[in-house]
This record gives sequence, C-alpha cells and structure tokens, in this order.
Amino acid sequence: MIRIGVDFGGTKIEVAALGADGAFLARQRAPNPGDYGRAIATVRELVAAIEARAGTAGSVGIGIPGSISPRTGLVRNANSTYLNGRPFREDLALALGRELRMANDANCLALSEAVDGAATGARTVFAVILGTGCGGGLVVDGRLVEGAHGIAGEWGHVPLPWARDAELDPAPCWCGRRGCLETWISGPALERDHRAAGGDAVRAPGIVAAARAGDPVAAASIERWLDRTARGLAMVVDLFDPDVLVFGGGLSNVAELYAGLPERMRPWIFADTWQAQLAAARWGDSSGVRGAARLW
Repeated sequence: MIRIGVDFGGTKIEVAALGADGAFLARQRAPNPGDYGRAIATVRELVAAIEARAGTAGSVGIGIPGSISPRTGLVRNANSTYLNGRPFREDLALALGRELRMANDANCLALSEAVDGAATGARTVFAVILGTGCGGGLVVDGRLVEGAHGIAGEWGHVPLPWARDAELDPAPCWCGRRGCLETWISGPALERDHRAAGGDAVRAPGIVAAARAGDPVAAASIERWLDRTARGLAMVVDLFDPDVLVFGGGLSNVAELYAGLPERMRPWIFADTWQAQLAAARWGDSSGVRGAARLW
C-alpha cells in the first residue's frame, strides 16, 4: 500500500502519493475553496485522482493549520477559521471511506525533514514555519511530539520574549489575544511593521529586495524582524535545545535568516555555547505533504 499525504493549506490543497522508498509517485494540487463542505469534496476528489494515477489505494495522512482537541475531537486553533469547532477528521474519514490520521502542518514539516530532509539523523528537531502565520513542530528520536493536549510546538501564540519599549503596545492576533509572536514575525507582521515605519505598502519579498538594494527603511525593518525572530527562537532553544532548527514557509527563502540569526540568538540563550544548525527545509513547500504521508 502506498502512503498518501494531504497538505491542507489556506490557499491550496496538495495531495501526493509516496512509494516505499519515499519517492513521489503522483502529485496534484487544487485551490482551497475556503468553504468547509467544498474543501472536503476537493480533498476527496484529489485523493481519488492520485490513487487512480498510482494504480492502488493508500493510507491517508493530512496536515492542517490547526490541531485536534483530545477532549472533543474537534479542530481548534486553525487560522483557516471555518475549520474550528468542526469534526474535520471524522467528516473527511467518512468522505474517503477509511480511517485517516491528522496533525498540525508544522508537525508534518518537522516529521518530513527529520525522516529524510535537512535534519536527517538529528536527535531533536524543531521545525519553524514563517509565512502567512508562524508555527512550530517538534520531533525527538524520529517521533513526533504532540504533547498531552496536542499543542506542543505552538510557539507562534506565545508572547514576544524580552519585549523592548517600542513593543509594549502589541497588535491583536486572530486568536483573540494580543502580542503573539505571529503578530511580530509572520509575513503580514513584517509588512505591517514596515508600513508603520514609513515604508512602502509592499509584500515581504519586496521589503527584502529593497533592503538588499540599500533602502535604509527596508533594512531597518528587516533588522527588527531578524531581532524579534532571534528572541523567539532563543526561547525555543532554552526549552528544547534542538540539534537542528529547520525552516519552512515563504519567509524561509530569505537568506538573511541563516546568516543573521545565530549571532542575534546567542545573547538570549541560557548557555555558554550554542552551535545548533539552522537549515531551510530540503523538501521546500513539499515537506508538508510528505510529512502528512508519514503520519502512518
């Protein structure tokens, strides 16, 4: 039997089949319709198409931008808010006619990269998603760590540590609180901070390009973003001390992360030495679907 992974993203849904050697057998994407019933139908249609192309049925794992409550079995904490409070796992299982496994998308990234990605062979791996949101996942000794309540790794919804004076009036977060890390270091947060500092209303890649071209306002915006990301990750290091920090999401493509974070993190880490590896996800935006397949 093949392994089928579903990466349920905010704007697209990707389904892929992996062979026993981890090679892709078939892949297909479709826009996420943003509606609960139509999203379930889209997943069902994509899985059927992938199985037809692969010529066999498979186990199904799915990564979502949220988590399943162990108390109710319902989705919670999803920034695709129409999933929250719904029995998504059970409804999808019914639509597909089989049992399936479901995990947070950052957990799927961590699992994928720990098995055969940028963190292969590492004992402790923390995966960081920096994009539209901010997520994290933890793998120890090749096993996904979800915690007693399924929230391990949710570093995007803790406060920015060691806040500076200018950071003491934080923005509201979609989760209902204020000042979550996601409101400081995600792509939209970088863009909002840049505009507030007098910069142009451009997307995050434009800010990075302007900083590289010598724009002082953009360069200052990138410096604040790196500083805040460094403080957030130093907290993760103090908690888990991972061997590898592996990055996914759109902002993981910013080379300044890997060159600039270590020196900014070290002053905040509670140790006399720190030499962990920072790496971009080997499988890029395919890590989510590969990790979802590996939930079985």
